[in-house]
Amino acid sequence: MDERLKKQMEFALEIDKEKNIFRQTHLSNHGRNENDAEHAWHMAVMAYLLREYSNEKIDIARVMIMCLIHDLVEIDAGDTYAYDESAKETQKAREEAAKNRIFSLLPEDQASEMKAIFEEFEEFQTPESKFAHAMDNLQPLMLNNSNGGSDWKGHNVSVKQVYARQRQTQKGSEILFELTDRLIKENIAKGSLTE
Repeated sequence: MDERLKKQMEFALEIDKEKNIFRQTHLSNHGRNENDAEHAWHMAVMAYLLREYSNEKIDIARVMIMCLIHDLVEIDAGDTYAYDESAKETQKAREEAAKNRIFSLLPEDQASEMKAIFEEFEEFQTPESKFAHAMDNLQPLMLNNSNGGSDWKGHNVSVKQVYARQRQTQKGSEILFELTDRLIKENIAKGSLTE
């Protein structure tokens, strides 16, 4: 096997570890905790299906690969719960080290490409990154809603915290934020979110 293929296969095997990173979000209908790979796959499919609701013209293939790789760093860095403020303090440093180690397994050209796509997602400036973030917000909200808001209840998440995160969805899709807003209001009425 030549060196390039060897590196690509090592990376492909390494990213299998993403299936072992479990999130705070549960699968629909009160299923088990979702893993990072399931989350990424779900986001990518949702991005493709919902692309017509993007605020701007997007390269959907780029959005989908962004969705698929955005949490690979959690293989080393671990999952940081969206509403865990203390874990967020070290998240950037943990993910930066993980990005460098994991993507460096690839041949140099692909490592640079993957790092650039990951960084584009993190910088949240391009139409593609904004829409990918909208998916990253909508997907767990949709699952949490299907579970009667039990993940929010279990972590004592406030309305203010959910809106602070979900308002970012507007930058990628005004229409999907309207849906998000409706779901949040339904959960407020059900008592799933604290004031």
